[in-house]
Amino acid sequence: MRKITMTRVKFDQLGLSKEILKAIEGMGFEYPSEIQAETIPTILEGKDIVGQAPTGTGKTAAYAAPIIQKLDLECRDLQSIVLCPTRELAVQVAKEFEKLTKHIEGINIVAIYGGQQIDKQFSALRKKAQIVIATPGRFMDHLRRASIDVSTVRMVVLDEADEMLDMGFRDDINTILTDVPADRQTILFSATMAKDILELTRKLQKNPVIIDVTDKKQTAPNVEQFYFEVAERNKSEVLARLLDLNNTKLALVFCNTKSQVDSVVEFLKSCGYFADSLHGDLNQNQRDKVMNGFRKGRVEILVATDVAGRGIDVNCIEAVFNYDLPRDDEDYIHRIGRTARAGKSGVAYTFVSRKQVQSIRRIERSNGSLITKKEIPTASEIEMAKTDLFALQVKEIIKGSNLGEYAAKIEEMVSEEFSLMDIAAALLKLKGQSEKKKFEDSVDLSAQDDYEQDRGGRSGRGGRGSRGFGGSRDRGNSRGRGGFGGNSERTGFGRKRNNEPSFKIESGREVRKEYKEGFNKEFVDNFNKDVDKNFINEPKRDFKKKDFQKENKSEFSGTFKRNSKEASAKKQQEIKETLGEFAKKEKRPKSKSNGKSDSRSTFGSASKPREFGGKKEFSPKKARFSGR
Repeated sequence: MRKITMTRVKFDQLGLSKEILKAIEGMGFEYPSEIQAETIPTILEGKDIVGQAPTGTGKTAAYAAPIIQKLDLECRDLQSIVLCPTRELAVQVAKEFEKLTKHIEGINIVAIYGGQQIDKQFSALRKKAQIVIATPGRFMDHLRRASIDVSTVRMVVLDEADEMLDMGFRDDINTILTDVPADRQTILFSATMAKDILELTRKLQKNPVIIDVTDKKQTAPNVEQFYFEVAERNKSEVLARLLDLNNTKLALVFCNTKSQVDSVVEFLKSCGYFADSLHGDLNQNQRDKVMNGFRKGRVEILVATDVAGRGIDVNCIEAVFNYDLPRDDEDYIHRIGRTARAGKSGVAYTFVSRKQVQSIRRIERSNGSLITKKEIPTASEIEMAKTDLFALQVKEIIKGSNLGEYAAKIEEMVSEEFSLMDIAAALLKLKGQSEKKKFEDSVDLSAQDDYEQDRGGRSGRGGRGSRGFGGSRDRGNSRGRGGFGGNSERTGFGRKRNNEPSFKIESGREVRKEYKEGFNKEFVDNFNKDVDKNFINEPKRDFKKKDFQKENKSEFSGTFKRNSKEASAKKQQEIKETLGEFAKKEKRPKSKSNGKSDSRSTFGSASKPREFGGKKEFSPKKARFSGR
């Protein structure tokens, strides 16, 4: 193996035919990229190649152009195979071949992949395809059905070989290339030179030429890279803010899971954005529909997983959002490479928690890139940006449009004692009210709560003295949902305010009521005494749990449940009536306190079992809650 020295030339110096050069010129390219300048002549010489280049540098054209150049147009047999890891990439490669063969007649190119009706593929293959672009799994299906004859194949391309190995296609690749003639030319492109790739090259290639144009110090030179420290639950809000701040027209959002993709799309649609999803659960017709909408601008924001995003090749993507930090550092480069394609510039944003900042530093070291921290934009900054954009649009309209009829309407309004300044300000306000989403500066979007959640802080456990009876011990729950008496952010069981009274009903239970003016301590004490009398008068039975299991449990349980339900229903009705009448009265003055705390507990005998989960446990005591 040997290393190639990079040089810069023009396309017409690479030995390509006039028809291919004309197609390249029609695509708007004059100078080849580094990988194209080195790969095309080497392939035309018939040598095996291992190519390594950053995403978005034209790898497809680097092998497609020489493959087309070397085709025998008089032969209708299969001559070249291109294997791709995903169906999206297969479709993208097929389209690139079609562009390059625009001025050449007699070439039949067929793309076969999973999710497409196999009957249509049979029909296309019967027309004697000379170039087949396929995913390994579907190509194996056709080999088993004997619908493809590989005995005449002269060239094989493994595009993104590292990704195919990661997806488990090693055995399929070995089987396919075993059936292909041994004197073939094998071209392999990979983002990495891992051990698996080197083993594959030794097994499948003959003295390959390594063409490495990766620059570790500048993997994505035209992409500005930023990251934000943001809590998990606030990522959607920050995403919407950045989209509005930059007035992004076409964006790509990457998530790690399919469920997260669907969740983000649902949020964006609720905010008025034209968003859609792309992941493995979509069939091929759905994928094609989504990608066509994205290319034509009907879909402004495409949310995708890493595997589905490998085949996305749209030149006008302005920004890439890493909603979730990629699991692999190599995937980071593949993600941000979806923008700044064909010599254009772009921007990449990554959302991380405080614990993931070290991962950002690791990505910087491994890729030689600089990822700058930015602060989350405030609502006032977004509104100011929108106002500036609107003012710029107004200036452009004034310069290039006929505003006669609109000017007449403004003059009419001025004659009604409205000043031009008032009219302009009202129009600007009206424009702001029609925006997709409103933001508030009062919302805390920092990553502080995620940091507390990661370290199991007290914010998720209710505090030592406020967890209360039955409080949740889930350290990961930052909302602090507690049991009775727990310190919770949400209204419901477990939330208690300072000096707020508590109403006791049933044995050892407390039903949470929202505090209303007028519920003072004297009323609560009298109410609880009345409830105690009702409990004292209930039938009681002393027993031991062990003895109870031996006795006829069904008879006692049925009698007890009937008595308990009747007593409970009666007390609940009394509570509703009492509270309803009391809420209508004016607030009573608070009784004078003797300075002693009332947060004591008394216990008596109980007559009703309490249920925890699916088991019944019986307590010989009755807890009393008095406003702690």
